[in-house]
Amino acid sequence: MILSDLEFYLVEVPCDGLPAPVRSLLARLVTDAGHEGWGEARLLWRPDELPRRREIILSLVAGHSVFDVEELLELEGLGDARLRSALEMASWDLIGRAARQPLCHFFGGVYRSRVPLAVRLPSGPPGRVAQTARELAEQGFHCQIVTACGRLEEDLATLEAIGESSLDWVEVEFDAAASYDLDSARELCVELEDRIVKSVLDPLKDQRLDEVASLRRQTTVPLALRRAIRGPEDVLALVRCGAAEAVVIDRQQVGGILRARQSAAVAKAARLQAALGGDPTLGIATAAMLQVAASTPALSGQNESAYHQLEDDLLTEPLEIIDGMMTLPQTPGLGIEVDRAKVERYQVT
Repeated sequence: MILSDLEFYLVEVPCDGLPAPVRSLLARLVTDAGHEGWGEARLLWRPDELPRRREIILSLVAGHSVFDVEELLELEGLGDARLRSALEMASWDLIGRAARQPLCHFFGGVYRSRVPLAVRLPSGPPGRVAQTARELAEQGFHCQIVTACGRLEEDLATLEAIGESSLDWVEVEFDAAASYDLDSARELCVELEDRIVKSVLDPLKDQRLDEVASLRRQTTVPLALRRAIRGPEDVLALVRCGAAEAVVIDRQQVGGILRARQSAAVAKAARLQAALGGDPTLGIATAAMLQVAASTPALSGQNESAYHQLEDDLLTEPLEIIDGMMTLPQTPGLGIEVDRAKVERYQVT
């Protein structure tokens, strides 16, 4: 199976709770036998760029075997991690379809058939955020992410409002969004030591691991990192300096499925909790997340998803969510079929 063609589509779909639609780049790889595979990534390309970018990238990948995934990832000219992640995903989709197997069977099999989710609460006044938290908890979403505004008093007020809502069955992850300096982050953690917070993600503006390690030594609140993790080498560096108790691996940021699994393996070896996270996606990348999380024991945490917020997706059949867990699709490849009519409907031109 030799790669012979490539198509790019820019699409966007409205998402409840977000000020702007979710925009993604779709990559469709085609083989000389006419088989196709789909990938998705959040790339800030313009529609008028697509023809020229397609021409350049097709010249790089055409003629390569779809099975040579590692070689594809190392091609000169594919330096953008998000682009590599989209093309790698499309390649794996092709491989799975050719073998008539879901991707999880190539990554160790079905370790878990339902993947636990973490959902991000929309920003807003503390009372409204707390009300949304309660509504999501009643739908079965028991792991929720609160995003910092970067102002200590307001962030604490939001967390206090959630706590006062008697949501004892909810685990709250506080994403500080790299918005605090060391002194403010220390004060934040002191205030959170007796609150309903599972962990604090990316607490410092200065994301140097030694600075995060210094903060960790001064608090009992568990710390986690995502924005500083761009591959397994960063997880190893985190382990060596003792910067955090957990990692959140962004498949797009690290450059694809293989590097995400490698990063998770390093975390597991160091007995760190690991989960997948990142920007909202439109169904294709969500299916890839499910295939990876379902087959990787190291990904023991809740994996962030905004799929429930989308007004629509790009799939012929929606993914199933039951009690805050997403069911693994087990048809070949990513386990989904892309609805070409929806791609055309939501295409940005």
